[in-house]
Amino acid sequence: MATTFRSATEHDIEWLVDLRAEVLREDLERLGRYDPHRVRQRMRDSYVPTSTRVIVEDSTEVGCVTVRVEDDARWLEHFYLAPHAHGRGIGSQVLREILAEEDPRPFRLNVLQGSPARRLYERHGFTVDSEDEVDVFMTRSAGPR
Repeated sequence: MATTFRSATEHDIEWLVDLRAEVLREDLERLGRYDPHRVRQRMRDSYVPTSTRVIVEDSTEVGCVTVRVEDDARWLEHFYLAPHAHGRGIGSQVLREILAEEDPRPFRLNVLQGSPARRLYERHGFTVDSEDEVDVFMTRSAGPR
């Protein structure tokens, strides 16, 4: 199976907000925070196609990832894979490719408390900065690991 990226477009927003709602639903329900409108609107409000890549596996769109660049960090955001693509190494492959990009700034992200995605990030060198009852904030320094 070949996994590649393509640039996101304005036209991707509808399927991407639905993907986000599907992927986050279980964790948000467990945390008592699921709202079907809000989970979609939060992505609509922050969607920047020029910073977003669509993840494609064998010509099928299976997810997305955004890298938002700030002066002091790169934020890994909106990293979602369709449930049928989970557990097949796609997330690790995507993360390895993004982390290998040349840039001196560290990566930052937040993940929901109890999310299995936290283990993926920890395997790739992210460490916890802080957490609250909903989110865990993590950082990974720049450079190879």
